[in-house]
Amino acid sequence: MSDNDKKDFFAKLLGVEEGGNKKETEPLIRKPKIKSKGKIEASQELVEKPKILSDESSIIEPDFFEEAEGSLILDVYQTSSSIIVESAVAGVNPEDLDISITSDSISIRGKREKIEKVETKDYLFQECYWGRFSRSVVLPQEVDPDRAQAALKNGVLKIVLPKLNKQKTKKLKVKFN
Repeated sequence: MSDNDKKDFFAKLLGVEEGGNKKETEPLIRKPKIKSKGKIEASQELVEKPKILSDESSIIEPDFFEEAEGSLILDVYQTSSSIIVESAVAGVNPEDLDISITSDSISIRGKREKIEKVETKDYLFQECYWGRFSRSVVLPQEVDPDRAQAALKNGVLKIVLPKLNKQKTKKLKVKFN
């Protein structure tokens, strides 16, 4: 294989034409950047959507974004009497949410459906997640699932999980018969 063949191969692989011009046919997506303590911010670095080579050596788009299940981002905090779980679920209908609670965990599943179909080639950016999502969390303390409450207001899901107070002790007096 000559040096020119190697250059042609890598140019085709990377989508670069003669003269170094990159093809502008694919939409770009922002790559998430993890900050300290698990916080995520949008990076300014733009990356191309992943591509897969088919058997015919043509490039095809994977249905990865439609088949994958996203992870729901949560805030979990506590008060003296409850554990609170909050999440931004804008665009999700309450009937599309499934919340399962046990004494030591919570699982939230749902889906956010796109109202309007947009062709992949028409996107300039694609940062919003559409489709199925879920998240399960092991809680730091036992809760009472029967008294849990959930509300959806202004696109924010808030679940209040009352704590079980296992630390109460009861003293018994022994009676002499």
